Amino acid sequence: MRWERRVLIVAAPSPQDPALAEQRRLLGSWTAKRDERNLTIVEVIGDQVRGAGDTAPALRRKFRLPAAFTAILIGKDGGEKLRSAKPFPTAVLEQTIDAMPMRRAGRR
Repeated sequence: MRWERRVLIVAAPSPQDPALAEQRRLLGSWTAKRDERNLTIVEVIGDQVRGAGDTAPALRRKFRLPAAFTAILIGKDGGEKLRSAKPFPTAVLEQTIDAMPMRRAGRR
């Protein structure tokens, strides 16, 4: 997805994780703005991956994902832009993405 999409990795130990439920709730009404910002959401829940072809162990290794809830925003350049042990508010995602050079260049 490099140079094509930004990626939000949402990792949780289980589908019942309360932080995972909160992140899903926050992102639920943000579909149009997410699409406008070329953002793909990849979930790594236990040993399951949704939104990418990589395996959960490979993603956990590559992004140093702990066993607890973690959210990471990856830019189009493949670099980590934000990391949090708590769900990201959509306002934080918007502000961060909108400040990225490729996003600013695309809005001209």
